[in-house]
Amino acid sequence: MTDDLQRLEEWAGALMLQVQPSRRRLLAAKVGQDLRRAHAKLIAMQVAPDGAPYAARKHRKELRTKAGRIKRQKAAMFNKLRTNTFLKVEADSSQVSVGFFGKVARIARVHQFGLTDKVAPRGPSFKYPARPLLGFNVADEILLRDSLLHHMGTAPEKKRS
Repeated sequence: MTDDLQRLEEWAGALMLQVQPSRRRLLAAKVGQDLRRAHAKLIAMQVAPDGAPYAARKHRKELRTKAGRIKRQKAAMFNKLRTNTFLKVEADSSQVSVGFFGKVARIARVHQFGLTDKVAPRGPSFKYPARPLLGFNVADEILLRDSLLHHMGTAPEKKRS
């Protein structure tokens, strides 16, 4: 896989050097957005980048229920985390980063690597199972290649007089 990534980086790097730096940054941002969309879909499907389903959530005991109340359906994990507000793209003329930044990065890191964290601010600690949110696979490599070619091919070229 690292050889494939190295070849992709060399190919994309040579292609990107032919583009002006300001256009390169725009192109990198568009490719990053495509990659972000792909990972947001995986998170919505509750699937790790390698295709394995997430470990099931631990069931909470209902402490109190009212008679006649309709119970809310189980919500998927990481609904807010996969939005553009939290899953961000940072791009410049030399690189693209897709990930979680700021305070939400701690939550994502706990789930990505299966670390121990507090359930509530003054609550008990819990060892969360690993639920990889981000990762790189063969499908991402193909997506990057196709996205780069698509955005380079559809962009109007400026004519010089």
